[in-house]
Amino acid sequence: MKEIKPDIKNVTPIPEEVEDVGTEIVDSAYRVHKSLGPGLLEKIYERCLQYELQKRELKVERQVPIPIKYDNLTFDEGLVIDMIVENKIVIELKAVDKINPVWKAQLLSHLRLTKLRLGFLINFNTINIGKGINRLAL
Repeated sequence: MKEIKPDIKNVTPIPEEVEDVGTEIVDSAYRVHKSLGPGLLEKIYERCLQYELQKRELKVERQVPIPIKYDNLTFDEGLVIDMIVENKIVIELKAVDKINPVWKAQLLSHLRLTKLRLGFLINFNTINIGKGINRLAL
């Protein structure tokens, strides 16, 4: 699992309770991938990951619309986050052959817009799920 951190000085560490939820997310992704393998549609992995996280008694929201604020405008169209877990962690899911670098930038933008600090970009279309999990932190 690769972690990408922006170059920001004096950043406080991610709180332990958030890290604990992150560990549950990674373990859940491994379980889903071990059971289903690669090659399915993203929405199938999303639903199964939601179920796995809820079995662990974690609050999971799927397809969460996020309002965009710009200047004096607020609008709702356009941004939908795949999952938010425990109101602490953003998850973006993919089922693709190769991760596009713009998706990592997109996840960082999602973290900034939600004011959350930890996110995962998870690609289930890989033989080794460990290589499909990208952890990003602000």
